[in-house]
Amino acid sequence: MQGTVTMYSTTWCGYCQRLKKQLDREGIAYTEINIEQDPASAAFVEKANGGNQTVPTVLFADGSTMTNPSLAQVKQKIAA
Repeated sequence: MQGTVTMYSTTWCGYCQRLKKQLDREGIAYTEINIEQDPASAAFVEKANGGNQTVPTVLFADGSTMTNPSLAQVKQKIAA
């Protein structure tokens, strides 16, 4: 199922796990992409983060990204 946001993550990222639980709790749909399994996604995350593979990186429908956002930041961006 396509989500309202795309979250780039890894399996071992604690911040990713926390944000996923918060999004689930709030009923916010997301598509998760593991950058360790998708080289093109890893390259996208690097481009969005100055050459670093920093996760979670969240991509919004308008093409903007946030790196390690809080739940409040995600909700505010979706509402805008």
